[in-house]
Amino acid sequence: MKRFLVIVHITASLFSCTSQESIILEKKKINWQDYPVLFSDSTKTTFIDKFHFLRSVDMYEITYLSDGLKIQSFAAIPRKEGKHPVIIYNRGGNRDFGALNIKTAIGRFSKLADEGYIVIGCNYRGSGKSEGMEEFGGKDVNDVLNLTKVIKELPEADTSLVGMYGWSRGGMMTYLALTKTNTIKAAVVGGGKSDLRTIDRPEMEKRVYAELIPDYYNNKETELKKRSAILWVDKFSPKVPMLLLHGNSDWRVKSTNSLKLALEFEKHRIPYGLKIYEGADHGITQFREERDQDVLDWFNKYLKGSAELPNMEFHGR
Repeated sequence: MKRFLVIVHITASLFSCTSQESIILEKKKINWQDYPVLFSDSTKTTFIDKFHFLRSVDMYEITYLSDGLKIQSFAAIPRKEGKHPVIIYNRGGNRDFGALNIKTAIGRFSKLADEGYIVIGCNYRGSGKSEGMEEFGGKDVNDVLNLTKVIKELPEADTSLVGMYGWSRGGMMTYLALTKTNTIKAAVVGGGKSDLRTIDRPEMEKRVYAELIPDYYNNKETELKKRSAILWVDKFSPKVPMLLLHGNSDWRVKSTNSLKLALEFEKHRIPYGLKIYEGADHGITQFREERDQDVLDWFNKYLKGSAELPNMEFHGR
């Protein structure tokens, strides 16, 4: 009997170690001194004005495992002690177009990190330094989902408060990820395509969909439906408030993608906000400060502020 108990104890210990195995392979802190362009003086002690927030932020390049592939990611972490809410950022583009690097990660992550958030995002498989082949919303969604495991290994992360922020193609990745995890508490999507079946740009189909989506032409209808959030709004949680942002002069992704998705949210009573910026382009660059404030206000309200969900039942006088 004693011998049996010893064997059980050893087996249980081995299983425990395996189940808690780290998926982070490397975590490398970025040395700001290696990037003189960030500074206004030759001694590299004073950041130029637009990068002033870097004084309170550390940046890391993190390599982690996703489906056995090495995936490159970046994380901006506030230097202030304590636990911080997390925002998972999903980049736009495909392959190396729109890929994250130190410069783009600083621009997209550090401003939010200065406000007290850990911001982390990856280069999907097949882009940047990440291994594998991109599928434009196929198995590469796992690279996003595995970031929810990566943050569990960051001691500064409050993993009970996780948001998701996607732009353009990253919006599609956000929609897909939200149907596969209950970790996310609030989300923001900018310039996101909600219906891939509508092909406004033939070159997008030829050079992106056909080249990246496996066996595209033989399964075109099925694969595009899988990636079109407007067809499966019923899969979204009514407990995750979502903010949709779009410029109505966006030629890359028409603003009707957000408008029509909002109507579907209405039918299914999904809590959402919708803002259309007049005359704005794909990145809403004409309203940068307003755009960034809208994103910050949403996460401050529903993530950091833990505001109650809006009452989606029809009510009032």
